[in-house]
Amino acid sequence: MKQNRTGKIALGGICTALAVIFMFGASIVPGIELTLFLISSLFTAVMVIEAGPAGGLSVFAASSILGLILIPNKLALIPYVFCLGYYAVLKYFIEKINGGLLQITIKVLYFAAVLCVGLLFFKAVLASSIHMPDWPAAGLIAAGLVMSILYDYVMTFLIGWYRRRFKGSPENLKLSE
Repeated sequence: MKQNRTGKIALGGICTALAVIFMFGASIVPGIELTLFLISSLFTAVMVIEAGPAGGLSVFAASSILGLILIPNKLALIPYVFCLGYYAVLKYFIEKINGGLLQITIKVLYFAAVLCVGLLFFKAVLASSIHMPDWPAAGLIAAGLVMSILYDYVMTFLIGWYRRRFKGSPENLKLSE
């Protein structure tokens, strides 16, 4: 039992380090930031699979704190810290609910809330000195929702790949057992 716990702690450290590396990449490589944040958030999903939601939250918290300490561009971390980093833990609990339509509804409502808050924050704090095109907020939120649904789909696909490759359970593509 002790060896299993040590293995999970080591895996948590590796996942945290990899998440920080990909977050660093997202902060310096233009154009693929969201892809790198998706990869960063997958390490939280790996810990949810291997050690449960507490393990996933530990990786999220550690990688967020280390990212804020080590990565010079703190603003680049906003998508990870406030939305994508802990999404695997949230996804775990949402997917325990019976009914696919209810699961999708909850996910869409979550992403809509995050997008609305993010857009309001961005406009109020960051965009006051930046000239931006006058796109309707509803259009931005709708585009964000499409991207969020795609993010959830890709994450589900990659979780399924991880489970088939490393856990030997191809029948269950969700985080929850």
